[in-house]
Amino acid sequence: MDTIYSLASARGKSGVAVVRISGPHAFSAAQGMAGGLPMIRKAGLRNLKTADGRVLDEALVLCFDDGASFTGEPVVEFQLHGSTAVVRAVLDELSNYPNLRMAEPGEFTRRALENERLDLAQVEGLADLLDAETEAQRRQAFNILSGALGGLAEGWRRDLIRAAALLEATIDFADEDVPVDVSPEVEALLEGVLTRLRSETAGTSIAERIRDGFEVAIVGAPNAGKSTLLNALAGRDAAITSEVAGTTRDVIEVQMELSGLPVTVLDTAGLREAQDAVEAIGVERALSRARAADLRIFLKSEIDEIMPLKPSADDLVVLGKADLRSTEDLAVSGVTGQGVDKLVARIGNVLEDRVKGAGIATRARHRIAMERALGALEDARIELQHGPDRAEFSAEEIRAAIRALDSLVGRVDVEHLLDEIFASFCLGK
Repeated sequence: MDTIYSLASARGKSGVAVVRISGPHAFSAAQGMAGGLPMIRKAGLRNLKTADGRVLDEALVLCFDDGASFTGEPVVEFQLHGSTAVVRAVLDELSNYPNLRMAEPGEFTRRALENERLDLAQVEGLADLLDAETEAQRRQAFNILSGALGGLAEGWRRDLIRAAALLEATIDFADEDVPVDVSPEVEALLEGVLTRLRSETAGTSIAERIRDGFEVAIVGAPNAGKSTLLNALAGRDAAITSEVAGTTRDVIEVQMELSGLPVTVLDTAGLREAQDAVEAIGVERALSRARAADLRIFLKSEIDEIMPLKPSADDLVVLGKADLRSTEDLAVSGVTGQGVDKLVARIGNVLEDRVKGAGIATRARHRIAMERALGALEDARIELQHGPDRAEFSAEEIRAAIRALDSLVGRVDVEHLLDEIFASFCLGK
C-alpha cells in the first residue's frame, strides 16, 4: 500500500499548519526529515531538513503506531509554522521520497474505513461535522461520528441473527421432534426490532432537516411587507422593497441560524391575481415553495384577510406594519423592528418542538436501508405466522433484513457510494 501525505489543516496563512503522513513508510520518511523521532504519542520538537541538510522549519512531531491512529496505519504529523512558504517547502521535500505520494481527497478517511477504524455512517458523520454551521448540526454530526447509528444497527443485527438461528435450527431438525417451540421467542425478537426501526425511521426526516436546513416561507398579499420583514430578519437588504405592488417576482432565499438550527427564510411573490405573465410565474413559484416549506409565516394586512393557502396547525399568522396599528395579536414591523424578536422566538419554538422527534439517522440512504429492513421483517413475521412449514422463508426474509442493516454501516453493498462520499472531503481528510 502507498504511503500518502497531505496538508491536514486549512489552506492559507495560519498560526499552525498540520501535515499528515500515513502508511508503511511514514516513520522512515519522517525520520529522514526530522532525524530521531519522539516516542509514540509523545510530541517532540525537531528541525525538519532537506536531504542535503537545509533546515525547513522547527516543528512539533507526533507519531501514532499501526492500529492506533486515525487511519489505522502508522501515522506521523508535523505541526509547522503556518505560512504558505513553510508548508510548500515541507510538501515539496516529502514529494522527493520515492515511496510517498500526495493523498487524494478523502483518502485518509477512506483508509480509516478500510481498516475498520470507522464504519460508513461514521464517515458520513465526519463529513457532516466538517460542514456543520449550527450547534444542532454539530451535535447531530458528532453523535453519528461517535458511532451511535452503528451501535443501533449492531443491536438490531444481533437480535435478528438470534432469530434466524432459532428458525434454522428447526429447519435442520425438521424430521425430528424439536422439544421447544421457538416461534414465541422469534416473534418477540422481530417485534422488538420492528418497533425500534419504525421509531428511528420516523425521525429521519427531521434529522435530515437539521442536516440540510429548515425552510420558512413568508407568504402574503402584495405590499404586505414581506420583503421588509425578510430584510429585518436577515439584518441586511437582501430583498428589494418598494411601494409598487408585485416588486418581488422570484423567490428570494436568506440563510440564517435560529435557536441553533439552520433555517432558510423565503420571501415569495405577493399572492394575487397576476397582472402579467412574468408575475404569474412568480405567484405560481411562491405557492409551490410555500406548500413545500416546513413552516409558513402568513403576513396579513388585516386579521380576517383570506389567503389562497390555508394555514396548518404550526403555521404563524402575523399582522404586518405593527408600527401603524394597536393590537394584542402577533404583529411585526420590518421598518421599526417591532415584534420581530417575538416572531423569531415563535419560529424557534415551533422548530425546536419538531427537533424533539429527530432520529439518529440523518440521510436518505439511511432511511432507505431501514425501510428495506422493515419490509423484510414484516414479510418474515407473516411467514412465521403460517407455521413451521414456512420457517425457511421467514429465515430468508430475516437474512435480507440483516443485509439491509449491514449496508447501513457499510459492511455490504455500498462500494458504488464510496467515490461520491469521499469526493466531498477536503484533501487532508
